[in-house]
Amino acid sequence: MDNPRRYGKAPFRTAVIHGGPGAAGEMRPVAEALAGDYGILEPLQTAVTVDGQVRELKVLLEQGGATPPVLLVGHSWGAWLAWIFAARHPELVRKLVLVGSGPFESRYAEGIMKTRLARLDERERREARRLLAELNEQKNGGFDTLARFGRLISKADSYDPLPGGGGAEEGGGQDVYNGVWPEADSLRRSGRLLRLGETIRCPVLAIHGDYDPHPAAGVEEPLARVIGDFKFIRLKGCGHTPWLERQAIGAFYEILRKELAAGA
Repeated sequence: MDNPRRYGKAPFRTAVIHGGPGAAGEMRPVAEALAGDYGILEPLQTAVTVDGQVRELKVLLEQGGATPPVLLVGHSWGAWLAWIFAARHPELVRKLVLVGSGPFESRYAEGIMKTRLARLDERERREARRLLAELNEQKNGGFDTLARFGRLISKADSYDPLPGGGGAEEGGGQDVYNGVWPEADSLRRSGRLLRLGETIRCPVLAIHGDYDPHPAAGVEEPLARVIGDFKFIRLKGCGHTPWLERQAIGAFYEILRKELAAGA
């Protein structure tokens, strides 16, 4: 497996960062859609610690021939990873685009799973609870457990999904999730995740669907306090993954292309 994947032609000034943790390959459609005009890198995170993923991302950008400073487009957990990376390597990042980011303060996160489960039927809710318990207990369910849970969550997270959908590819997804997510959640609960913004020097743009169960206020309000050059865009008729949403995909790519053109 090529890692990082390259789309388009050099210079590679943009990288798309997948979520999960462990959802490698989910941003392939975004990279492919933008590659007609720009060079795009898609690094696939395999490290099982937060620090490991930050170090790995730096190596993958270098190996992929990135031309720094780069634009990082991070989705969900990938938004947090891009945020942490920009705080530790401000000289390497020209702008952050955070797509469907998780909230940056724990008080905003309390109702996310409740919202998701309420959007499923009773059978789906039982299965989701069982799979989540397996993930939280770090049982050896392999990629299949994370994939099945991801499909249910994707259904709950979507407003008007396009046919076919998308998702992660087979790999070590659960090991990555089990290793990274507890650390990431601890960063948020301690307040350290948000405080990293004090060392971020680049502009930050957050794109958030109005149907995303991750509360928009949990991204917009904290980041507005710590980032001087911050902009928030709310997409109508959009869930957690804009490029899979019928009513939001056009606006989403229009925004991204504008950002890429500005740095070309």
